[in-house]
Amino acid sequence: MGFVLKGCAVMQKKSSYRWIVMTILFILYTVANADRANLGFALPYIRQEFHMSNTEAGAIISFFFLAYAIFQIPSGFLIKKFGNKVMFCLGMLITSICTGLMAIAPNALAFKLCRLGVGIGEAPVAISSSGTINNWFPPKEKGTATGIFLAGSKMGPLVVPFICAWIIQMWTWHMIFIGFMIPGIMLAVAWWFLVANRPRESRFCNQAEVEYVESGGEEISKSAQSPQRKYNMKWLDKIIRAKKVERLASPKQIFTSTDMWAIAIGYFFVVGLSSVFMSWLPSYLVNVKHFAIMNTAFVSAAPFAGTVVGNFFGGWASDHLLGKRRKPMMMITALSTSVFMYGMLSAPEEPVLLAILLFCAGVFLAFGYSMYMAYGMGRADQKNYPVAFSLVNTGGQIGGAVMPLIVGMILDVFNWDAVWLTIAIGSLICFAVICTATEPVDDPLI
Repeated sequence: MGFVLKGCAVMQKKSSYRWIVMTILFILYTVANADRANLGFALPYIRQEFHMSNTEAGAIISFFFLAYAIFQIPSGFLIKKFGNKVMFCLGMLITSICTGLMAIAPNALAFKLCRLGVGIGEAPVAISSSGTINNWFPPKEKGTATGIFLAGSKMGPLVVPFICAWIIQMWTWHMIFIGFMIPGIMLAVAWWFLVANRPRESRFCNQAEVEYVESGGEEISKSAQSPQRKYNMKWLDKIIRAKKVERLASPKQIFTSTDMWAIAIGYFFVVGLSSVFMSWLPSYLVNVKHFAIMNTAFVSAAPFAGTVVGNFFGGWASDHLLGKRRKPMMMITALSTSVFMYGMLSAPEEPVLLAILLFCAGVFLAFGYSMYMAYGMGRADQKNYPVAFSLVNTGGQIGGAVMPLIVGMILDVFNWDAVWLTIAIGSLICFAVICTATEPVDDPLI
């Protein structure tokens, strides 16, 4: 009995450094995504200075996502070779430096080239971040960790409008990019010293935590005392096509998997909408709703406040209520987004009511957002996961590049009603494509 109690004591003293890593990752990804979102708020002023049409402005937004998409798959292979730590720090440094250079760009061409640099730098950041989660968390915590991580991706756009509004009132739009460069560089250095590629390589993790993560999160003492909630929704497994499948174990298997391509196409539409909110929403509020700068900041932040809430809940629900099923939240996101975008055809004129509508749209958009990252963790083995996610993220970032450009082209010919209707139809297509993918689980009920 004494021996058993001693063993339990050791288990109880397990360190929890993985959650500190998650906290650092949340902060860093908040800053990284602030570097994306700050352009949207500065865009009306940049257009005025460089004399741009809507299509040209959309192209500048797309430059980031185009470079980001092109470098996704190369980044996946580089991370597989050099590790998450090296590529994460390198990516954050490039992102931050290029962000600062945008402030001193002498013309539109130089500005576009700097924006390309931001996209190139951020490509390995997203993949190495997801790889860090995959290495540092057991399967039963990966959905929650991914939800927290992607909440960081929306926390940046949430705080950016208020910071940018204050900077513009105090100085000029140029200082926005200087202000966001400095914390990115500082945090990249902090990551180098505080976060290893995996728990076993970290001096901050004790052996109990290393074994906990590497064993898949199994703790005999805890499982005996408090059994996990049993998933029993057989009807849902039929809808999502739940199956036990072999993990994809090579890049060839990944690139020939129809499941991975379906998820990548679905992510195309989800990231595309998010990029429209991030880059075009302030212009819509200024030019169509004629809001003052602080009302514009308030309403622009609303969908991203919603996505922070939705990401937390979506990851938790997938892990604890849905037995690590990822597709249900993706499907909810696709259908609800179509409804909300159709509702924007009759968007309220009152800032508070419009903010509420956009907040709700953000919540439902984020329910499935993190699941696109978590899906590959269950479909590919750990060694090849960076390649799997690079494929999915390539699809997403192509959407991020294409949708802002399409919005600019639509606005030069039609109006914002045509934009919202286009996104609503795209969300229905997203739902149809996601339905074709298999849900990879170890315990299917069909």
